Amino acid sequence: MITIGVDLGDRSYDVLVGAGAARELPGVLPAGARRAAVVTQPGIAIAVDPGIEHTVFDIPEGERAKNLATVESLCERFAAAGLTRADVVVAVGGGVVTDVAGFAAAVYHRGVPVVHVSTTLLGQIDAAIGGKTGVNLSAGKNLVGAFWQPHAVICDTDHLASLPPREHRSGMGELAKYHFLGGGHLDELPLDERVAACVAIKAAVVSGDEREDGRRAALNYGHTLAHALEVAGGFDLRHGEAVAIGLVYAAEVAHRLGRIDADAVAEHRRVVDGYELPSTLPPGTDHRQVVDLMARDKKAVGGLTMVLDGPDGVEPVTRLDRALLLDTLHAVEPVHA
Repeated sequence: MITIGVDLGDRSYDVLVGAGAARELPGVLPAGARRAAVVTQPGIAIAVDPGIEHTVFDIPEGERAKNLATVESLCERFAAAGLTRADVVVAVGGGVVTDVAGFAAAVYHRGVPVVHVSTTLLGQIDAAIGGKTGVNLSAGKNLVGAFWQPHAVICDTDHLASLPPREHRSGMGELAKYHFLGGGHLDELPLDERVAACVAIKAAVVSGDEREDGRRAALNYGHTLAHALEVAGGFDLRHGEAVAIGLVYAAEVAHRLGRIDADAVAEHRRVVDGYELPSTLPPGTDHRQVVDLMARDKKAVGGLTMVLDGPDGVEPVTRLDRALLLDTLHAVEPVHA
């Protein structure tokens, strides 16, 4: 078992990584917790035992269910079950579950503890860690949410063996991101160590910038275009697939701005291709719509904003030229025979 601490003072917590880690759940619940509300989805065939009285609350499948209506329904059911601040929410699932359950926990009774049992690669290396919770609006992804740090996070790598191939590939998109955030040659590590290495990178960033006032924005590398593509396509693209395209696009934008050279762009393409991830836009993508959606991104506080690589590493760049962003989309268009 590998334990990584997220150092946030009195909100600090541990992330447990390893095969069979879910068996540790009873030991990481808040002291004195009376009951657990286990939030999951019908398609997640993973049962957990929190070791105390508990009730299972299912939420709908898919990214389209990540909305305020789902949060409202969940909170109504919490209230009907008599859930109190002396209880705990246990989120069992991928990013949709931890985002929705975490947000519900943040707002129900103005905050009840939450423990995440992440069951997907994407969730284990990214979504379940850091306390960012949120849901989507029709205008964009993750536009409504709260910072609500979990009491603990469990990443049981045994759960990854049953992932459908596309879900596993989606996680690889986030994994590819960490190559450019100090992860180095992650593909050479055993699975447990690979997950733990990503967790350690994110934990270090979150510990230094809990509310995304500075350095934490780097964790959104590749995400500005990714979120726009997800919304524009009605979430037909998986998140990690969209991030992979976003990484290549971000490299191309950085190159056009003179921030990185052609070799760095080639390295982005090599990493993405090495994980057998997409690197081109879905056919029929409306370029203007995508750039409009990028302008609504929650990071866009100083005009069109992207996280880009450069001489000082990955960092936010503001006031980007719309025409340049539109033109650069041609660099990630699919090649037609």
